[in-house]
Amino acid sequence: MEWTFTEAELPETARAFWTHFDGERVFTLEGQMGAGKTTFIKALCAARGVEDATASPTFAIINEYVYHNGENQPHTIYHLDLYRLRDEEEAIAAGIEDTLYQPDATCFVEWPGIISRLLPPDTVHLHLEVLPDQRRRLSTL
Repeated sequence: MEWTFTEAELPETARAFWTHFDGERVFTLEGQMGAGKTTFIKALCAARGVEDATASPTFAIINEYVYHNGENQPHTIYHLDLYRLRDEEEAIAAGIEDTLYQPDATCFVEWPGIISRLLPPDTVHLHLEVLPDQRRRLSTL
């Protein structure tokens, strides 16, 4: 799977992403600093109908967003940014493992390297990169 898009195409790409990954729960998102990982997750939240303000959880570590699906049932999206964590033990103490295995929730994990052993086996691993023309390429690893 691969998408190449501009900032203007981001909402359309986010909708296509959800169509392609309908039912998947845990995603890692890797890419260089400034590649647009948080921006992409914001677009995914908007495409799902999240009305709360979305922001990078760099200092909070975990942000939680709620939207209502077609049956008006609440659904949770967790956005985890592990950049500041030192090791797996610190991640466990922060509640990362509980979040990853939360039933009926979707998790996006930026900087997932320190928790690779904690990730569910069906995790979808994504990579986001900046192309020379400033477009972005999102691909599965």
